[in-house]
Amino acid sequence: MKKALLFAACMSLVSGLALAAPTPPKGATADSQKADSSANASPDHGVLFHSESSSSDGSVNVEGQHIDYRAVAGTLIVHPKGWDDAAARETKDGKDAKDLGDDSNPKAEASIFYVAYFKKGVPSPDRPITFLYNGGPGSSTVWLHMGAFGPRRVVTKDDSHTPAAPYGLIDNAYSLLDASDLVFIDAPGTGFSRVAGKDKEKAFYGIDQDAYAFGEFITGFLSKYGRWNSPKYLFGESYGTPRSSVLVNALETGSDVDFNGVILLSQILNFDLSADGPQLNPGTDQPYIVALPTYAATAWYHNRLPGTRPAELEPFLHQVEQFALTDYAAALQAGSTLDPARRQAVAEKLSQYTGLPVAYILKSDLRVNGGQFTRNLLDVEGLTTGRLDTRFAGPSLDPLSREAEYDPQSAAISSAYVSAFNDYSRKTLGFGEGKIYKPEIDVGKDWTSNHQPPGQPMGVPGILNVMPDLASAMKYNPQLKIMVNGGYYDLATPYYEGWYEMHHLPIPDTLDGNIEYHYYQSGHMVYAHEASLKELHDNVANFIRKTDNLGK
Repeated sequence: MKKALLFAACMSLVSGLALAAPTPPKGATADSQKADSSANASPDHGVLFHSESSSSDGSVNVEGQHIDYRAVAGTLIVHPKGWDDAAARETKDGKDAKDLGDDSNPKAEASIFYVAYFKKGVPSPDRPITFLYNGGPGSSTVWLHMGAFGPRRVVTKDDSHTPAAPYGLIDNAYSLLDASDLVFIDAPGTGFSRVAGKDKEKAFYGIDQDAYAFGEFITGFLSKYGRWNSPKYLFGESYGTPRSSVLVNALETGSDVDFNGVILLSQILNFDLSADGPQLNPGTDQPYIVALPTYAATAWYHNRLPGTRPAELEPFLHQVEQFALTDYAAALQAGSTLDPARRQAVAEKLSQYTGLPVAYILKSDLRVNGGQFTRNLLDVEGLTTGRLDTRFAGPSLDPLSREAEYDPQSAAISSAYVSAFNDYSRKTLGFGEGKIYKPEIDVGKDWTSNHQPPGQPMGVPGILNVMPDLASAMKYNPQLKIMVNGGYYDLATPYYEGWYEMHHLPIPDTLDGNIEYHYYQSGHMVYAHEASLKELHDNVANFIRKTDNLGK
């Protein structure tokens, strides 16, 4: 899987907007709508794109419960901020409204791809609806769709490289369809989503632009499918967690759309806490502190702890967390004033918890970043551990490198996900003929990092921190519930980083009870470990059922 944070996408943006309607397979029906030059209101019409969809029927058994469902794979049209649906209906001399431009000078527009699953036989007001997306930024949502909660799931190896095709695709006994209807959304430009028109990158590639586009998609979807009165949830993974924070605040405070809950998986809200490259931001020591428990979990998993290996992971991690917040934090804060004897003692303790040599830790000034750790833990064997999931390991590309040069977990399972979805989309969903599915795109050079925090008149440059956004949404809607999920072996977004963020949200104590926490013996993609997938499903389904307000 290559959906890593901070623009680690490896695919280049491929041009071309093939919009031919697919030939539906048996059981699927195409429902493509032709573009209208008068550009009726979003989400079905635009100048450059038109919505299209294909419907099919299916069934799945979720932990013993039989569910019949209707699947819709399609696109909705999204316009950037400032678009006026009233002006869009106006025409002059038979030409398109100036608000949208015309074929010779089209304004930016996005065609957002989604796959929705609706349980049959249940009135829509009685069904929660959950909007799901991965992150990147620049990642599609193939990962959550084919690995976590869709009705079909790709089978991959638990902690080693999955052999090449053919890949196994099975009924997903842990699909979330037992608790909620589902809408998997591909971000603008990813998957089968496309952007086009004047300044399209400026319109859609940025923190606030991205959240606005998702907000427009969600409200358009609610209108198209009559789901305004359904219990509503956001489910974001990785960069999808800061997206959720900005998005829920914008929808609640700006569009009067309250949500029942926000589900965060592998979160990072404050990028100052990232274990990726903290050495470039000297004086900020917190990344090393919150990453330490994940280093310890990884050393425990690979049996690299000196002495007797603790029998249970969680009690051991609680011990490491306490050390990280106290003695280790104090030593880092002391900087160059740290007593040499104390420095030696802390290095020895770090070695006991991480499996790294004392001399290496001292040479790194007690500060080992994520790339150093994954590159050096198994150096004797010539191996690099995973970043997204440190249970994985693969041959080091350069035995002399300082940091890891690739992610063995991403290399191990990405092909299975991408291949399985391309096959599933065309043969089962009836969507994608003549189109290229883009698992990830490189948005780094176009991404606008300025974010306008709540209450500020303009965007603020600097390292992203959307903790104020989530706090604002929780205070604006005191009934909003938050569910935090993380993997112990995730070094892209360490689990303790998420815990730290949520315990430093600027919210009153009365709202602390609105947040619940769940951690798993897996990595960034918690669902890549089947036992953890079952736990994740059960926890999320329970969260939805106790917060959906149905029958109350």
